[in-house]
Amino acid sequence: MVKMTAEIVKAVNKPVTVKTRLGWDENTKYIVEVAERLQDVGIQAISIHGRTRKQMYKGEADWTLIAETKNNPRLHIPVFGNGDVDSGPKALEYKNKYGVDGIMIGRASIGYPWIFEEIKYFLEHGVEAAKPTVEERVAAAREHFEMSLKWKEERYAVMETRKHYTNYFRGLTHFKPYRSRLVTIDDPQEVLATLDEIESEYIAKYGNDQNELLVG
Repeated sequence: MVKMTAEIVKAVNKPVTVKTRLGWDENTKYIVEVAERLQDVGIQAISIHGRTRKQMYKGEADWTLIAETKNNPRLHIPVFGNGDVDSGPKALEYKNKYGVDGIMIGRASIGYPWIFEEIKYFLEHGVEAAKPTVEERVAAAREHFEMSLKWKEERYAVMETRKHYTNYFRGLTHFKPYRSRLVTIDDPQEVLATLDEIESEYIAKYGNDQNELLVG
C-alpha cells in the first residue's frame, strides 16, 4: 500500500489523498502506523473508515482509532473520519468528540443527497433543516433515473436505479403501492409516468410537506 501510494505521488502533480479502513481484520488494525508512513511518502490528507475490511458494514464504526491517528504528534496532515454519520447532530458530536478535521459521508447519502446541506445547516444554525418535500424527492429520483438512461444500457439503468427508490421516499405514509410499482416496472416510460403520478396524485391526496407525511 505504501509503495503503491509513493509511486502515485511521484507520478502526478496533484495532491494525493488516501481513504482506507482501520485494517484488514481485528488483528491488523495498524492505521496509526499506516497513516504515518503514507504521510512520509507524500500524501496530503487521509480519510479513515472506522471498520476493518473484514467487517464490511457490519457492527458500529469504531472512531477511537481515528481519534488516535488524529492525535498522533507525528501526523501533520488533515484526518477525516467516516462511518455511521447520518445527521447534523451526529456530525457535530463526532467532530467534537474525536477531533477530526472533517467528516466523510458515504451510505447516508445514497438516495438522500440532501444530507450534506442538512449537516451544513445544522453546523451553522444549531437546528435541523426542514426535510425535502415530496416534490423535491421526485425531482431527484427522476434526474437520477434519466442520467442512468443517458449513460447506461436501458435495462441496466432500470434495474440499477430500483434499489435507490426506497431511500428517496423512505418513511412516507401510504407510499407502498408506488414503491412496489417503481421496483417492478421494466419500461422506462412507465417508470417516468409513475414518478409523474407521484408528483401529482400522491401530493394531491396527501400533501407535499414530508415532515407531516413521515411515518412514526
